[in-house]
Amino acid sequence: MDVAPALAVEMVDVNKWFGSFHVLRDVNLAVRRGERIVICGPSGSGKSTLIRCINRLEAHQSGRIIVDGVELTDDMRQIEKVRSEVGMCFQHFNLFPHLTILENCTLAPIWVRQMPKRAAEELAMHFLTKVRIPDQAHKYPGQLSGGQQQRVAIARALCMRPRIMLFDEPTSALDPEMVKEVLETMVELAADGMTMLCVTHEMGFARQVADRVIFMDEGQIVEMNAPEPFFSRPQHERTKAFLSQILH
Repeated sequence: MDVAPALAVEMVDVNKWFGSFHVLRDVNLAVRRGERIVICGPSGSGKSTLIRCINRLEAHQSGRIIVDGVELTDDMRQIEKVRSEVGMCFQHFNLFPHLTILENCTLAPIWVRQMPKRAAEELAMHFLTKVRIPDQAHKYPGQLSGGQQQRVAIARALCMRPRIMLFDEPTSALDPEMVKEVLETMVELAADGMTMLCVTHEMGFARQVADRVIFMDEGQIVEMNAPEPFFSRPQHERTKAFLSQILH
């Protein structure tokens, strides 16, 4: 019997400041298991900070954040427990340049999960196959294209078998022709039922994959809806203005 909490992520009245800048303002969000959330909004609206708070890369100053039933506090054990269940892909791939692709993918399972090397390598090859680059396993990051490196970063996160995946603008540093291959990988991941929160401006991806689309502005969730009404009937003027700029 699965006694895991129904909510993957719960944020209650979350506030965050950078100095005097109020970057998150009374944010409330409940993400169900297996739900796919796309977060969009103008630069500086708090999107990346919101998802970075979910695995405590940024600390919130007030409110509550509960991830997979564990509340994030200053307790390092709680933080590590959450981080072990939450995978993250950044805008920049953050791969270790001196390690092969295979070594990049096996590092955390071996050191954090105490997995035997052979089992970790089998797992890594499974996920490198899933992101369609098993033939790159023995190369170094510098030998791969940007799109391939980002797919390695996704495979590396999956090797920890996370319950939740966070994506922080995973395609914004890529050349346009490489965006498609990374988005296709993410679409396949979504089809597997992974809980996903993705900050992106790729609205085609949002339409195809998201259960809900969130629009943020000035540190607040301004609008949240299923993709069809979100794009065709936005309720707020700020949402309408933002969509008119990015939907051509």
